[in-house]
Amino acid sequence: MRILSVFGTRPEAIKMAPVIRRLAATDGVQSLTCVTAQHRQMLDQVLELFGIVPDEDLDLMRDGQGLTYITTAILERLGEVYRKIRPDRVLVQGDTTTAFAAALAAFYEKIPVAHVEAGLRTGNMHSPWPEEMNRRLISAIADLHFPPTASARENLLREGIDASRLVVTGNTVIDALLDTVAILDTEPERAAALDRLLPQFDPGKRLILTTGHRRESFDGGLERVARGLLALAERGDVEVVYPVHLNPHVQKVAQTVLANHPAIHLIAPLDYLPFVNLMRRAYLLVTDSGGVQEEAPSLGKPVLVTRDTTERPEAVEAGTVELVGTSTETLITRANRLLDDADAYKAMSLAHNPYGDGKAAVRIVEALVHG
Repeated sequence: MRILSVFGTRPEAIKMAPVIRRLAATDGVQSLTCVTAQHRQMLDQVLELFGIVPDEDLDLMRDGQGLTYITTAILERLGEVYRKIRPDRVLVQGDTTTAFAAALAAFYEKIPVAHVEAGLRTGNMHSPWPEEMNRRLISAIADLHFPPTASARENLLREGIDASRLVVTGNTVIDALLDTVAILDTEPERAAALDRLLPQFDPGKRLILTTGHRRESFDGGLERVARGLLALAERGDVEVVYPVHLNPHVQKVAQTVLANHPAIHLIAPLDYLPFVNLMRRAYLLVTDSGGVQEEAPSLGKPVLVTRDTTERPEAVEAGTVELVGTSTETLITRANRLLDDADAYKAMSLAHNPYGDGKAAVRIVEALVHG
């Protein structure tokens, strides 16, 4: 069985790495990979960490690229790759434009598609944008779906997907996270070297780790969140560290609002290994990232999500994650509660993580090979 895994961004690479490794070790499977490089630099960091050498690299990233360019370029180039390799199945992950375009290109070539992390929904096709629509469209194309949770499975059943085509697996990001934590635990010198690359944090202050990049927040949401972080930094007992996404809009807001404050550290985006290391050091996280919503609870870290909706409601229901939107005042209020109320912090940090046990890749490969 020839299985071609297609991905193009850092989050996809992190979540696909455990599956690719498992496929490579499975008898009767030829595991191939193709990267679109929708995100070049951030993708390459993960490929190096997990030792993935792509069989095909489309290298499509361009300055100022828009969704139309990404989609059409992937469709054109992937059609050529599919015709050359003739995979028995294409494997895509999540909700990126790469995942959608790869699934559509496979449909045009009449190649079956399997979807890792299927069934996530907010119910609002504009939030997150364009990811929500990407997910729905991939579900219409795929014939094999790997929802990470029971609620994601229910979403697909409500949309008319046959139950026999659904396998609940857990989320592969937990597989990748546990593998990465094991590296840090067994190689303390490496972990110490990573610490030395970070700014010098005040050991007497608690660390707030933040990320932000969602397109739906470009119309003012990112700036409102930044002003909330600025107010939190004024407390005097916290420091904020912000690995700033490479998107020019995100860079502009961060530099305009947050630069030059002594308790705020704007740093370059981190490789996955040092980012996990930094998550372990943080007191709490403020983010709009889907992956961080899944990862941080496994590390016992409360998460404030700067979005109005989430396609990952399980963590909200479990109490590990709280939606705070992009309101400056709400962010300040909810963060202060976690910083000032030890019981509130404990309740979030000890809540159960609903996203898996680190064996998602095993379940996915079993379903691919044996049905």
